[in-house]
Amino acid sequence: MLVTMALPDSLTVGDLDITVEVSDRRRSVRLTVERDASVTAVVPPQVDQDALVKIIESRRRWLYGKIAERRSLGDPRPEREYVSGEGFPYLGRSYRLLLVDEGPVRLVRGRLELARTDLEDAPRQLVRWYQKVGEVWLRRRIGPWAERVGVTLSGLRVMPLGHRWGSCSVDGRVNIHWAAIQLPPDLIDYVLLHELAHIRHRDHGSAFWKVVALAMPSYEIRRERLKRVGLDLWLPDGAV
Repeated sequence: MLVTMALPDSLTVGDLDITVEVSDRRRSVRLTVERDASVTAVVPPQVDQDALVKIIESRRRWLYGKIAERRSLGDPRPEREYVSGEGFPYLGRSYRLLLVDEGPVRLVRGRLELARTDLEDAPRQLVRWYQKVGEVWLRRRIGPWAERVGVTLSGLRVMPLGHRWGSCSVDGRVNIHWAAIQLPPDLIDYVLLHELAHIRHRDHGSAFWKVVALAMPSYEIRRERLKRVGLDLWLPDGAV
């Protein structure tokens, strides 16, 4: 009787440390180099460890190239303080924080208001604000792109996604990282289009990029800008 051993949560292949995620929705192994240069393998349940190692080894040169590319950008993300005058990005612009006596986080006359009573919980309060305003803004924005790609959107959520800008499911549900709402609108459009194209094509093969290029001929320029701009966004520890 053949017994399939469960895959570990992480795997070391040579000098590569790989985070392993098993997904019932995957039909093939997807290797991703995240924004922090870490590597994630999303694999279907039937793939065993030996097979996964062989796939990783076959993509070693590509992985090294992507890791070097990520690291060459550096990580200049600045620390931010929760004091009046500190800047926080929203839709590509920086808005100054203003500490007020009470009330929920809100954007008023160009200032991002935060109650002094919420200072100890400031990261969570601000993330919740980004999620709230992000869902409203993104729901209006994503519809035309779904029509252009020719897919039916069955749901949209704004949530923490680690080092991924977005994710999607085969049934048309799209998840977007709350931090994406800090990006300029044209880069948010690229993130949305990328996930919508994955509804049609799960991998990053030529068919996938043809869908993206048809809907957004300038996607390569936006993709490169996203790599640079993404490094300056606010991502508090424990809230990614």
